[in-house]
Amino acid sequence: MKQWLVLLLVTTLTLPAWAGQFKTIKDVEVHYSAFNSTFLTAQVARSYQLKRNGYSAILNISVLDNSQVGKPATTATVSGSSKNLIGQTRQLSFKEVKEGDAIYYLAEFPISDEERLTFDIDVNAGIKGTGRLKFSQKFYVEE
Repeated sequence: MKQWLVLLLVTTLTLPAWAGQFKTIKDVEVHYSAFNSTFLTAQVARSYQLKRNGYSAILNISVLDNSQVGKPATTATVSGSSKNLIGQTRQLSFKEVKEGDAIYYLAEFPISDEERLTFDIDVNAGIKGTGRLKFSQKFYVEE
């Protein structure tokens, strides 16, 4: 089961890297991806106590240390919010997930069909780097 989660999260991290979904903040590289929770298998969602339905999405943040060979994952404090087009703001609650050498910060949030959300995320990796990540993404409900 852990292999499925690692595969999913690695895929989630590598695909955005190809698309350039990361931001360098001082000595850290912050990768991010948001996806519908139905992309998770039922087993993975259950094992990490994540909701899996067409009206839920997950924001995945990973922080890598650029100052070390191989860019290992590093711990950070991650917080933030999402805002829709009419200005409704929702605070995001991140939970840290450690799988071997990988560290992920996951936040669940509800979505509506064709909803565009703007994310404003604060990342604090201490002396390695502290900064803000801001991006927007459109979501689609899966029935």
